[in-house]
Amino acid sequence: MKILVADYIYTPEGFVEYQAVAFDEHIKAVDSLENLLQIYPEAQIIRTEPHSVIYPGFINTHVHLEFSANRTSLQYGSFMPWLDSVIANRDELMQNCDNKMMQEECDNMLRSGITAFGAISSFGTELEVCEKTPQRVVFFNELIGSNAQYADMLYGDFIERLKSSQNCGLESRITPAIAIHSPYSVHPILVQKAVTLAKQNKLPLSAHFLESQAERKWLEKGEGEFKAFFEKYFNTSTPVTNIKEFMHAFDTYPTHFVHCVQATKEELDYLADQGHSIAHCPRSNRYLGCGRLPIETLELPFSVATDGLSSNDSLSIFDELRAALMLHHEMPIQTLASQLIKATTVNAAEILGLNCGKIEADKLADLVVVTLPDMPHNKEDIALWSIIHTKKVSAVYIGGEKVNGK
Repeated sequence: MKILVADYIYTPEGFVEYQAVAFDEHIKAVDSLENLLQIYPEAQIIRTEPHSVIYPGFINTHVHLEFSANRTSLQYGSFMPWLDSVIANRDELMQNCDNKMMQEECDNMLRSGITAFGAISSFGTELEVCEKTPQRVVFFNELIGSNAQYADMLYGDFIERLKSSQNCGLESRITPAIAIHSPYSVHPILVQKAVTLAKQNKLPLSAHFLESQAERKWLEKGEGEFKAFFEKYFNTSTPVTNIKEFMHAFDTYPTHFVHCVQATKEELDYLADQGHSIAHCPRSNRYLGCGRLPIETLELPFSVATDGLSSNDSLSIFDELRAALMLHHEMPIQTLASQLIKATTVNAAEILGLNCGKIEADKLADLVVVTLPDMPHNKEDIALWSIIHTKKVSAVYIGGEKVNGK
């Protein structure tokens, strides 16, 4: 048994002062140190540095490790030139992205306080790394393929990758999951099969949706930059689905939609009515010129995620949160900071079905310590100063065991 003591603790009721957390693999209680020692007199007392805050471990719901080799190979600024550069450089980037590089990025996430992440896997190449990393990993096996002629082959490959993730041992902390690439790249028959499979096996489900202006124009009218793209690479000039058909395919199962920056208010309201959620990737959306998700008017839960290094410059959750502070400039900054912290802890855990994300009894003891240069005068400022000042967290606990520190 351990007791972790800090100036403040972020709980579901907000920031509490002069309290401590008792935990082994799970959180046992949040109370004063005096009261906890009466219950657990033999517990190891761990005192944090002055001006520290204990948070639940942060959760990055959407990341592509397979493209971690990218630094300057891909073209940023607009979605379609970026996509063309992905096609042109994909093989080289995949070859250069070995296990060592992906593990280094997992370590970088850990240093920023990410204790769990959703790995979007197109080929299954990062499974071995995800088995070894100390974080919890929701392993999203991605389904892609819009040509009905190859549907059975592509689905068979997807099933084999899914089975591999289902066969990982409990010590790996892997949760198998399903991802559908996008409405323009997956045939409706495959979408329906994947949704049914997720529902039958109660697997987390994710899908990219309405990321770019080009995607919206293609799905609505069969025109625009995607038309030339599909004619060039796939010898077709007709989309396989439309926006409404794709949305309705998920009506029976809650899904974590990614981006949605080009969705209308009516479409976002529909997703909310169906119990879905959104992964918000501020830097990726900005770097690819896709637009801004209006989180201030969302009626559905959202997480904040880094996406992959194919469309970002780091996998640090605090880098992402600082970008979100700047992107959503019309919101009161303290209110926004609080929403962002909740999005990466409470919301993210609930969305991915993980028993963490909150500091309360019976939750898994995934905890991080953030140390500030000074203590804010007002509780209302703690979330904001945590985001602004944190480059690396001071300590990380996963399942009650310390796995990283200064």
